[in-house]
Amino acid sequence: MVRRIAAVLASAVLLALSAATGPAHAQAYIPISGSGSTWSANAIAQWIADVKSFGMQVNYSSVGSSRGRQDFAANLTHFGVSEIPYGIKDNNHNTDKSDRPYAYMPIVAGGTSFMYHLKVGGQLVRNLRLSGETIAKIFTGKITNWADDAITADNNGRKLPSKKIIPIVRSDGSGTSAQFTMWMMKQHGTIWNNGVTSYFPIFPGSVAKGNSTEMATYISAQYGEGAIGYVEYSYARAQNFPVAKVLNKAGFYTEPTDYNVAVALTQAQIDKSNPNDPATYLTQILDGVYNNADKRAYPLSSYSYMILPTSLSGQLTEATGKTLGAFGYYFLCQGQQKAGPLGYSPLPLNLVQAGYEQVHKIPGSEKKSLNAAGCNNPTFDPANPGSNKLAATAPFPKDCDQVGKGPCGTEGGSSGAGGGTGGGAGGSGSAGGAGGGAGGGAGEPNNPANGAGDPNNPSGGGAIDPLTGEPIGGASGGGGGAGASAVSTELAASRAATDTALGVLAVVELLLVLVVPAIVARTVIKRRTARADHEGTY
Repeated sequence: MVRRIAAVLASAVLLALSAATGPAHAQAYIPISGSGSTWSANAIAQWIADVKSFGMQVNYSSVGSSRGRQDFAANLTHFGVSEIPYGIKDNNHNTDKSDRPYAYMPIVAGGTSFMYHLKVGGQLVRNLRLSGETIAKIFTGKITNWADDAITADNNGRKLPSKKIIPIVRSDGSGTSAQFTMWMMKQHGTIWNNGVTSYFPIFPGSVAKGNSTEMATYISAQYGEGAIGYVEYSYARAQNFPVAKVLNKAGFYTEPTDYNVAVALTQAQIDKSNPNDPATYLTQILDGVYNNADKRAYPLSSYSYMILPTSLSGQLTEATGKTLGAFGYYFLCQGQQKAGPLGYSPLPLNLVQAGYEQVHKIPGSEKKSLNAAGCNNPTFDPANPGSNKLAATAPFPKDCDQVGKGPCGTEGGSSGAGGGTGGGAGGSGSAGGAGGGAGGGAGEPNNPANGAGDPNNPSGGGAIDPLTGEPIGGASGGGGGAGASAVSTELAASRAATDTALGVLAVVELLLVLVVPAIVARTVIKRRTARADHEGTY
């Protein structure tokens, strides 16, 4: 009987597996590799972790935008990532170019932030405010002490400790440096006279680091007190460290939240004048962003770009082109949902549409059409396709963030409760996320639908002292963040695998309930009949 039950169950399991897995066939993807920007590396790390569920292997080296452009031009990679296009002429470096056919594609938006480490009474200051002029003077060595009168004026008369400022700059060819120096050149050219450069000039008192992770690690370390550096906002969030609020043209100090970046970039000009000119098509012009008069705008907002191959050359084959295209479709759509929680801002509809068109140019890629309704991008509004939902619902700054008032958190009361705009902070593979998770609380009073609470409390939870960043009384609702490389989104492929396993278990359970009792009962009856016949012969 046991052997018979086992045989029935084995057959049933094989039939169930065949039925469950028969119609579906996993896509075969050839591994691809790329290199470049550290500014966008945390977002890319998250997307790479996500697409593993599709059986897709993407390798990425965050070696800086300049190196990424060089690697791509030399046919060493399938794709590059950079905040700046080919053609920049750096100080003491040659102008780079690419003879390899290519196209630019925006991949994510974000804010270049000023992460800092400053304490008062042993507690971390979290509500520092800086004007653009002050920032330019700090990064040219003209302001060297946190007690400088210019910093005091930015903070409405609040005097910070007399402590040496340690400016942290990049030592490599960096798109972050290029974006920062472009802003200084255009907005504060009387202070910054080095032009646009991805190789930031080292000056007395500064400390140079090779990438964004090294910069953020130095600033957040115990020995980093007094330091300030420029990194994409995600790096500060990953370390749960503050960034300076930067003065905008409306006279308000703002942070690079996903909302404020989305607002600022509504004034970005995207060059679409000549789709046949890859050197300029879809590149960004940010003058309007720097001068955006909206109270919510964060001045140093911009986009990052992927450099795509448009012909078969070097390592690109039809097969690797298919993988690259699939990866592009993923992060242009579903991957944008992760932008806000990671410290970035998602692309608006027009750039996602343009991105799909660029993916079509990759040899071997599938020619897919954008389904805006299925994208679930935070910027998309089905009722108003031409709008940017994230920018339209962005909360306005508090009065205490205005010039001549505040700073927020010095009014004598607590700064309020509330969760972060998108949950815990993500991080790169080398710097795990340390931000808080989904906090409770009242949220932003200017935007009740937005769960974003006080920007001085990025980790969520209860009331927070904005000067120290410490809870006042009992905090609730906090949660540990996770590193970007350690967390993946549940994709359709992984759900299908789970559903298959559950389906098989359900079939086996049904067999155990229906088939096994019947077999046992039949065996018992046969034994009783045989016993009765045997006893009747005596």
